[in-house]
Formats: sequence, structure tokens, C-alpha cells
Amino acid sequence: MKISRLLPFLAIFAIVLAVQGCAPESALPIGPQFGANSDFKFVGTYEDLIVGYAQLGAESEWRAANTISIKETAEHLGVELRFLDAQQKQENQIEAVRKLIIQRVDVIGISPIVETGWEEVFLEAKAAGIPIILVDRRAAIPEDLYVSYLGSDFLEEGRNAARIMVKLVQGTAKIVELAGTIGSAPANDRYTGFREILKEYPEVQIIASQSGDFTRARGKEVMAAFLQKYGGEITAVYAHNDDMGLGAIQAIEEYGLKPGEDIKIVSVDAARGAFEAMIAGKLNATVECNPLLGPQFFELALKVVNGQFVPKWVPSMESIFFPENAIEVLPTRKY
Repeated sequence: MKISRLLPFLAIFAIVLAVQGCAPESALPIGPQFGANSDFKFVGTYEDLIVGYAQLGAESEWRAANTISIKETAEHLGVELRFLDAQQKQENQIEAVRKLIIQRVDVIGISPIVETGWEEVFLEAKAAGIPIILVDRRAAIPEDLYVSYLGSDFLEEGRNAARIMVKLVQGTAKIVELAGTIGSAPANDRYTGFREILKEYPEVQIIASQSGDFTRARGKEVMAAFLQKYGGEITAVYAHNDDMGLGAIQAIEEYGLKPGEDIKIVSVDAARGAFEAMIAGKLNATVECNPLLGPQFFELALKVVNGQFVPKWVPSMESIFFPENAIEVLPTRKY
């Protein structure tokens, strides 16, 4: 029987014992379903877990790798995974969470498409006793509505991109920015972090910023519009992900300029396509944002169901890559 199905009976039994003076207070179940993070341990294995996952969609090479990591890890561990794809629409993702609540899964993982608009459905999950783990993206909700956030420091990714850019352009540039999905945590923070560093470099200017929605097609479209408006004035591109950066490369080439030379480009993700572009001399740097979060996610899920302590933020391990080491690193990339 799934552990989550046993919890109500364990709770009642423990309370009865406490009333009768037969159980110490510390024996009461106070795991995530009863009030987060405790040292009370329920015995269970990965094979006992029913995990729901509300994925936001498949907007990029990064997201495809993230989905594969979740699915393959579940299969390897023997976890029963109920995976729902919201196809880039928040209303679909909210509906997915509600379906998972009805199905009485043990834990829900979610990569929120945007930061706001989640409190109502997260409250429904809490009322149902189903803990939520945020994966890759945060949500603007009270901390008691989720047990942990697993993912990157998007602010630092933006700062790192700016530090690299400043060196590439030697302190003088006119930059166009291909921003991510409007309202999403990575787009918000990569936008803010980049500007934090540029405050110290007044000659490095952002002359235009527009969302490319994290997709290659939109990245190309937006970059083409920037080139039509600003032409040779543009000396650098900051793309919030590799897919938009690769789209920008196509637009720059079609315009008749050389990406990586005439226009410096820094992007975020460190996907295989970015390494191929660096080897070709068309991309100047990529800041890693690791999508392979399946193992960490299911480890957190098991701890949560067992009532073990989990931190509010579990950061992923990441690096920065440049053309000079791209050939060596590319064979090791799993996405």
C-alpha cells in the first residue's frame, strides 16, 4: 500500500495513544502532510512512491532534456510517475495540478511557467495533504505552500553573463537582449542579475529588450526585428537561453553579419547546440543551467514522504563554458 494512503490511519492511531498517555509527543506524525520538515520518519522506498509532475511544456532543447531526466529517473528507480504536459499554458498547468490532487499522488513536482497566479491551487494541494516541490522555476507564493525549490540561481546566471559580456566587449557595447517568457522566474532574474553588473559599466548599454519566449523561432524573429531597426549599431546579444541565442545566430547570418565576430553573443543553458555553435565560432560563451534534475528531484520526494528534513532551496551544480574548451566538453554533454 502507498505510504500516503497509510498516513491518515497512522495519524489517528498516534493521537489516540497520546490521549491515553501511551505515546510521547515526539511520536506524533509531523511530516509534510502535517506541517513540513520533521525528523519523524515513515518507512518507504522509491517503489512505494506515486509522484505527479506538472511540466510546463517543451519550449527548448533544455526543457526536453529536463523532461527526459525526470522520466528516465522515475523508470530507473521504480517510481510510479504521472506526468502531465501543460503545453506552455498556465491554465493547463493549474488544471494538471488539480488532476494530480484528485488522483491522490504522494508528491507533486512542478516547473511553474510563470511566477504568479499559483496560490489558490497550491492551497488546494496543501488542504489535500500533498506536498509540492518546485523544480527549476520558483513561484511567488508563501513558503508554507511548498516544501522545497530545486534549481538554479537565476540571478547569478544573469550576473555571470554580464561579467563575461563586459570582458568580451572590452567595456563598450550596444546590446540587444532576448528575454525569456514574460513573468517567468528565470527571465525575471536573468534580466535583473545582468543589469546589476552593468551598473558599473556605463559604456555597456542595453539598447533593446524583448521576449523571445525561450524558443529558437521567436529568438530568430525578434533578432531579425532588432537588426532591421538598429542594423550595424548592435555589437552584442544577451540571450536568456541557448535556443534564442541560436535563433539570433541564424538572423545575424541572414542579415549578412558574422555572429561571434561582428556581434558578440552570450547565452544561458550550455546545451549541446551551444557547444556546436561555439566550436563553429558563432557563440562566445554559455552559462550553464543544469536540466538533469531527475535524481535530485526523486531523492527530495522520497525524503518528503518519509517526513525527513529538506532544505527550502537545493541548488544545482553549474559551470561557464567558452569556445576554447567546447570541443573537449561536447562529448560529455547529455543534453
